[in-house]
Parts: sequence; structure tokens; C-alpha cells
Amino acid sequence: MKIPGSTRQRTPAPPGIHGAARVDRRTSHLITRLRPGDIAVVDHQDMDRATAQALVDAGVAAVLNAAPMISGRYPNLGPDVLMQAGIPVFDTFGGEVLTRIKDGTRLRVHDGEVFDGTDSIAVGRFVDAEVVRGELESARVGLTSQLESFTHNSTEFLRREQDLLLHGRGVPRTVTQLAGRPVVVVVCGHDWEAELAGIKHFIREQDPVLIGVDDAADGLRAAGYKPHIVVANATDDELPSVEALKKAKDVIALVERGAPSSVTERFGRIGVRPLRFETGATTEDAALILADAGQASLIIGVGMHATLDEFLDRRRTGLASTYLTRLKVGPRLVDAGAVPHLYDGQVRPRHLLLVMVAGLLALAAAIGVTPVGQEWADAATPVVTDAVTTLFDRVQGLF
Repeated sequence: MKIPGSTRQRTPAPPGIHGAARVDRRTSHLITRLRPGDIAVVDHQDMDRATAQALVDAGVAAVLNAAPMISGRYPNLGPDVLMQAGIPVFDTFGGEVLTRIKDGTRLRVHDGEVFDGTDSIAVGRFVDAEVVRGELESARVGLTSQLESFTHNSTEFLRREQDLLLHGRGVPRTVTQLAGRPVVVVVCGHDWEAELAGIKHFIREQDPVLIGVDDAADGLRAAGYKPHIVVANATDDELPSVEALKKAKDVIALVERGAPSSVTERFGRIGVRPLRFETGATTEDAALILADAGQASLIIGVGMHATLDEFLDRRRTGLASTYLTRLKVGPRLVDAGAVPHLYDGQVRPRHLLLVMVAGLLALAAAIGVTPVGQEWADAATPVVTDAVTTLFDRVQGLF
């Protein structure tokens, strides 16, 4: 029986994107707190591809950026990653948006306007594919000035680090033996997991030294590998896990030149005695220099970047370090993406056939020089000759 007035019509939800706000000025900190469906509120000018991919992997519903996604200084790749993943992006809210939006607040975003309940609290620009395409093109036009600045920075970096780059002075000596062995340096860059999976045959058969850079040490462990060496920046807010640091044979703590011993005290508190590496290079580049100075036979880079766009996108601050390190390491460095094309580690049937034929020929030669072998050869010669003659006649008959 239906009672009049007992049924209420549900009020339709207001249009837009709904989710809990997660706010942090440091995007690297924010990523660790994100949950699927959250709205990420960041202040990240010129977002790079690795950061954008981390936001995609976290399953965010939208990204609100206080700063421009593309400033025009260089063609950064982050916005395009978010576009391809279908994540709505809004930017240029201004720095005050990070204090106006409280962490955990339920937000609604509609047409670039941000609502807390019914109150409009911020307005930004919707960044669509057309905006990204146009601004990236403009950034490429203005790239010349960035390259000129890069040239100056490279000269300064070489002046400061010439003893390290030219003579290898200051590189710590590791317990792990590197000389004459292949080395795999892993960085949590774009597609690093796929690249690592692509060289699994190489790792299994060649037993290279594995170097995990920063959080890649934990990434290697998650993939089923044990990093022999961990390279981490002593001043980073977050170090690799205690398990990764304690299980490694060598832990390299990167510090600025002349830094006090107290910089590495946090390692001592967890029972790890690191080797100090004083340099202004990035952790990724320090790992490459370490492998090169140790006379590695081959260095394979996982998660590193080879194209000009990726190079600029990843290393805005360490561009000179990356460029000069690549020149130093040069002939020994191979991108992991190329390894499956050069080495697949598979034994094909034709290889087995060649080995079998070679073995039979060697056996026949060995028997042939013995007295018994001579008797067998004399007895078999007429039979073999008749068989070959018959086969030749049949082949001629076919033609």
C-alpha cells in the first residue's frame, strides 16, 4: 500500500567533479597521501612527466594547480600525460588557493570554479588539449634562451666538479666489486617498470650489479630484486625504506661539498653506515659516475631519458650535471629500452642444431684418426658413394 507523501524525490547532485581535497605545496609529499577519487591541489609550475604519471597512477579525479602547468620556458611533458589519461586539469589559481582550501575538504569543481558546499572559493583556467598543444608550441619557439642558459650552467658545473668528472677524485670505494661487471642503474622515471621487465633475461643470465637510486631501491625490491648499492640524497625528506638500506651491500649518501657530518646522522639512527659522496650532481648522475669510476663493463640505465624533450623535462635544475655526466660515461651507457633489441637471452632451435652438428663432426674426426675408425671409413666408402650417386641421379631426373 502506497502512503501519500511518503516518497521523496532525491535532489540531483550538482554538476561537476566531486572529491576530497588533498593539499600540499610539495607535490612529492602529496603523492604519497593520495587515494583514488581525490582532487590534488598543488603548486607545481611546469609539471614534469614523472610527476604527472604518479598522479595518474594514484587515480586522482582532477588536478588543481596554483601555478601554470606550462610557463613557456621549455616544453614540459606533464600536462600531456594528464590529458591522455583523461584527468581534468585546472591551473593559475594563484598561491592563495593552498591556504583557502583545507586538506580533506569535500570539493566540487565545475567549469573551472571550485565550490566548498555552495560557496565558490576559487576560479582557475581549464587546461584542455588545445591549450596544451598551443602553449607547448610556443615553449619550443623560446627554447633557444634556455639552451643558452644551459651552456653557462654547464661551464660552471664543470669548473666546480672538474676533479670528479675528469679524474674521478672523490668517488667512494664500494664493497661491491664493479670492475669488469655489467651494472644496471634504476631510476623511477617514466616507464621504468616496463623497461626493467624488458631486461629480466639480461639480469637473470648476466647477474649485473643493481644500483637503486632514491625510491627505485624500493621499486627494485617490489619487482623481486635485491639492490646491491643504494644511492640516496642525504638531504631529501624521504629516504628509501629501512629494509632497502639495510639489505644493500653499499649505501651512498649524496651530500654537498663541505657538508657537516651531521647531515648523515639520520642513516646512523637506523643502523646504516653510508659512504659519503660529496658532489653537486644529481643522485641519478652520481650513480652513473660511481659505475663508470668502478670500471663497469657496461652500464644500463632504467628510467632515464634520452630525447631532448625528456632531457629538459626531467632535469631543469640538474641539466648541466646530466649533460656532462652523459659525456663522461659515454660509450658504456645503454638505454634499457634498447637492450631487448640487442639481447634476448633465448636459445633458438638453430643454435642447438649447430651445436649438435659441430659435436658430430668432432666425434667423427676423433674416430677417423683411430685404427678402428680407418677400417670403418674404408668399409663405408663404397656404400656412401653409391648413396650419393643414386641421390644425384634422382635429383637430375626431377629436372
